[in-house]
Amino acid sequence: EEFPDRMMATFSVMPSPKVSDTVVEPYNATLSVHQLVENSDATFCIDNEALYDICMRTLKLSNPSYGDLNYLVSAVMSGVTTCLRFPGQLNSDLRKLAVNMVP
Repeated sequence: EEFPDRMMATFSVMPSPKVSDTVVEPYNATLSVHQLVENSDATFCIDNEALYDICMRTLKLSNPSYGDLNYLVSAVMSGVTTCLRFPGQLNSDLRKLAVNMVP
């Protein structure tokens, strides 16, 4: 609201019942979606179970740590924002990226 011409993008990890550490994860996610809708212009949702599957199947890690999961999330964030950090024709700013993502 201080900067109306700027876009807010978030990367949110959504919980999964198969790999849940705490009982309240689904409640926290459900209650926070309202804030994402109100305050964010673009939200990139990352499935927690998919992160574990990638670690176990692709990276062949039998027991992935939080460091391994954070590495994957950082790779996703880096890949999504590459067009914002380096020169190019396609999706040169966050607004164009958001417009091209919506069908």
